[in-house]
Amino acid sequence: MLNHMAEVIIENEVPFCELDAVAGDGDFGMSIAKGFKVLMAQWETLNRESIGEFLADCSMVISENCGGASGPIWGAGFKGASKATTGLQSLTKAEFASMLESAAELIQKRGKANRGDKTLLDALLPCVDALNAHKSDENSFKMFLQTGAMAATEGAEATKKMIASRGRASYVGERSLEFPDAGAMALSIIFTAISGQVLD
Repeated sequence: MLNHMAEVIIENEVPFCELDAVAGDGDFGMSIAKGFKVLMAQWETLNRESIGEFLADCSMVISENCGGASGPIWGAGFKGASKATTGLQSLTKAEFASMLESAAELIQKRGKANRGDKTLLDALLPCVDALNAHKSDENSFKMFLQTGAMAATEGAEATKKMIASRGRASYVGERSLEFPDAGAMALSIIFTAISGQVLD
């Protein structure tokens, strides 16, 4: 899943920059793609003793190599995910939901942002809520992920009606209206791609 996530980020480097250009620096796509290209280059050297250790290694690579604010924020997400999966070799639906919830909590702490601030959290937190609500369902893991992806997409679309209060977009105030947050849209695209790739 993470390998596919990296591919999606690298493939969408230019579109993600275009999303960011409306109210930000226009370098978001380049910033995260830079880190994930390094991650792919170091793929075979990452610790695979457990999911937690693997994600901790990913966190370090991403923190050090993603440009701008993306490094600390996305790195924090992976660090949070690693803490929730220490020692685990596989994930149940409940554990997967807990992993993303832990990632969101550390992103919130690192970025001092909340729901409604027009950040990637406006896609991530609805996704977490949806996954927690359906973690005990009898549905397939694919359907479980698709439920989260749909919630992330709805959350990303909702950022069009928000005025940014965090990040570079906050500098333009009401001019950020009618445009989605680049980070939230990126997560929507990533989650949708991952859920579509997972087998039933």
